Amino acid sequence: MSEIDSRAGHDSAASAPAIPAKPSLEGLEEKWDQNWTDSQVFAFDPDTTRSEVFSIDTPPPTASGSLHIGHVFAYSQSDIIARYQRMTGKNVFFPMGWDDNGLPTERRVQNYYGVRCDPSLPYEEGFEPPHRGGNAQTAKPQNQQPISRRNFIELCLELTGEDEKAFEHVFRTLGLSVDWGRLTYQTINAKAQATSQKAFLDHVASGHAYQAEAPTPWDTTFRTAVAQAEQEDQDRPGAYHRVGFTKPDGEKVFIETTRPELLPACVALVAHPDDERYQDLFGTTVTSPLFGVEVPVKAHELAQMDKGAGIAMICTFGDATDVIWWRELDLPTRAVIGRDGRFIPEAEWITSEEGAAHYAEVAGATVFTAQKRIVEKLTASGDLVGEPKRITHPVKFYEKGDKPLEYVTSRQWYISNGGRDTDLRAELVTRGEELEWFPPFMESRYRNWVENLTGDWLVSRQRYFGVPIPVWYGVAADGSPDYDTLLTPSAEQLPIDPTLDVPEGFTESQRDQPGGFTADRDILDTWATSSLTPLLVTDWLGEQDILNKVYPFDLRPQGHDIIRTWLFSTVVRSHLLTDSLPWKGATINGWILDPDRKKMSKSKGNVVTPIDLLEQYGSDGVRYWAARARQGADTAFEEGQMKIGRRLAIKVLNASKFALGFGEAPSDPAGVLAADPAAVTEALDRSMLAALADVVEQASTALAKHDYARALEVIEPFFWTFCDDFIELVKSRAHGHAGEEAALSARAALTIALDVQLRLFAPYLPFATDEVWSWWRTGSVHAQAWPQAAPLREAAGTETGELLDVVSAAIIVVRKVKSDAKVSQRTPLLRAALHVPAAQVELLRRDADDVCRLGSIEDLTIEAIDEGAEDQSIRVEGAELGEPPAKRPRN
Repeated sequence: MSEIDSRAGHDSAASAPAIPAKPSLEGLEEKWDQNWTDSQVFAFDPDTTRSEVFSIDTPPPTASGSLHIGHVFAYSQSDIIARYQRMTGKNVFFPMGWDDNGLPTERRVQNYYGVRCDPSLPYEEGFEPPHRGGNAQTAKPQNQQPISRRNFIELCLELTGEDEKAFEHVFRTLGLSVDWGRLTYQTINAKAQATSQKAFLDHVASGHAYQAEAPTPWDTTFRTAVAQAEQEDQDRPGAYHRVGFTKPDGEKVFIETTRPELLPACVALVAHPDDERYQDLFGTTVTSPLFGVEVPVKAHELAQMDKGAGIAMICTFGDATDVIWWRELDLPTRAVIGRDGRFIPEAEWITSEEGAAHYAEVAGATVFTAQKRIVEKLTASGDLVGEPKRITHPVKFYEKGDKPLEYVTSRQWYISNGGRDTDLRAELVTRGEELEWFPPFMESRYRNWVENLTGDWLVSRQRYFGVPIPVWYGVAADGSPDYDTLLTPSAEQLPIDPTLDVPEGFTESQRDQPGGFTADRDILDTWATSSLTPLLVTDWLGEQDILNKVYPFDLRPQGHDIIRTWLFSTVVRSHLLTDSLPWKGATINGWILDPDRKKMSKSKGNVVTPIDLLEQYGSDGVRYWAARARQGADTAFEEGQMKIGRRLAIKVLNASKFALGFGEAPSDPAGVLAADPAAVTEALDRSMLAALADVVEQASTALAKHDYARALEVIEPFFWTFCDDFIELVKSRAHGHAGEEAALSARAALTIALDVQLRLFAPYLPFATDEVWSWWRTGSVHAQAWPQAAPLREAAGTETGELLDVVSAAIIVVRKVKSDAKVSQRTPLLRAALHVPAAQVELLRRDADDVCRLGSIEDLTIEAIDEGAEDQSIRVEGAELGEPPAKRPRN
């Protein structure tokens, strides 16, 4: 059987195609989604071997609210790859997950139901929230009803369940070829929690997970620690304040700071060891203004001589550099900002009566208020010199937060990621080099992130809806937690919630009692679970049958903005847990940009929701827009491209209707060739098949590299040439106007080309192509083999695509003659001379009859352009137009 045949094989007997009178895109998404579900055409077959599988680790979207056009963009590209691989014969493992837990979900639940979590409250059976559906008033924390942690989690599960149904509807409408019946997962269900907790405990056992009391980036709104990868810089207005510290001789040394409110937290001044201005100060002490605290002057290479006064105050803690200085210079801790973002009630290191009085006026104040009050005091005391110098500077924010991050000292859990272990860092850099990147330059983003890490991965969060950290601690005789006595469950007990479950050997009555146990009340960062997606969808906790057939995955598709989070964290987890990469390759997509060239995001309020677009332009039209974007490139949101995609899908329907519209068509076009290799007899028809063979080769090469955009750039132009030129050229001949043999050749060429092009377009336009396939073939186009070039070349014989190119170019200039004359294309040309390059004269003469029929040319001569002429483009000379045809009367 020819390689053009489908893998399943079909009866090659001729049958009448069931072509609709008016083909339409309307309703195809619902029709074919149901058909694909019933036929299980995208089901993964577990009875397989690793060599037969192509596995894709798809990103789970956060189930909080609605999908946006960026999701449609990225998942369309992943689906094109999945569909192509399936057609090449691979057993495709293409799951879909939902990232349920995390701060975005909690915030949505708070606003939607008008509640907030208070873990001190008891569980209320059958709790009914104040409302369902957010509003501006209850979005404010002071207006939200406090409820127990368990009640809050129940509402989180309820709302994410509804969101997931809506997400699945959008993705089904989009045509994602996911095995919806089997390959779906959540990051919060029992299996996910058990997987995440087992991985965490394995890290604890290996020493790669540890807890530490340390300065931690802290979001004061959510009151939780924040990892380095979750931070972003935002440009904010600020000011340099020139403030004087008093030297032992009474003279002043001036520092310039943007955070004068941290003066009570000052533990030292620091300058560069080579700075001549401060050599005599190193090793001495100075006294802070207002608060009268004596602090040392230190030298450190991180101090910048050309910044401000060249000498800075070290506070605990203003930023990450303060943390480094504090650690490396072994300085005391004098933190003044609490977890709520307000100044703590007392600062016991301020011992003078005047200093204590000053501090009392900022105790309990917000950072903003404290800064204002301290600046006023410094101005009054004369310690603030000159006017503050206004600046705009980058400030660290939690990526989902509303206020600048602060540093607070707290006990947190960390996972080693190379931030403090140079050997592990080198290993992870090597993993990045082993990974195949599409496009290749994205590897540098990964490398830059790993090489510039400043600490390990902080994975504990002081929130509620997430995977509980599965540990308890012993309780000392004085009732305080003994963090060195770590109590952990066995793997068989997982998942657990330590706030509800009891460690082995204890009873509930011993909870929080001396000699008993206490729960770790924190949850794991959502990335700590979603970084395990390759293990969540396999049997990592079981017999690992599926794991061995799909892992390491073949591909991770994702955005470039989460290389530092999702991609890197998954590499870390797989490296530590399985001593391997999680996937062989990663394809990176760009952002969607709004008309102002800004990234579309929910936080910016400039996102577009996809369902209206899918209805307006059809899923095939929207997918076309996504498919045109190159790997890694940011892409403008452009409805114009969706319109073009919709027109392309409609053209597929209409061109197919013509190609199949000759009464009977072989149900297997390749059967024509198998029964009679000479069925395609005409030179132009063979040239078209040769050109199509070139397209198949180029598209296959591009898609093998996951370059869906390049493949479409080859497939689409040929299709328009096929429709606008080839079909028009052979239309008359296919109807029998040049004899039966010529008609059979045209019809065979049309059906063979249609078969191949439907397969080429199938990953991009899944609905239109399967609709056409159903008119004349059994099964789904998506279950067919990807086309091969060899049988097309066999049918083409010695022909190349050159004849089609020359004839198409000739037709274009003939049409232009009539367009310039502003007459109908059916107007006859009584005579015309086509001037073509000498090498193309004989080519064009071989298909002059088709050119004459299409151009209505009665007397055509073909002449060679002088080889010495500068202009070698085809042109018409001596054209003489006849009378325009009479207009057809309207019915």
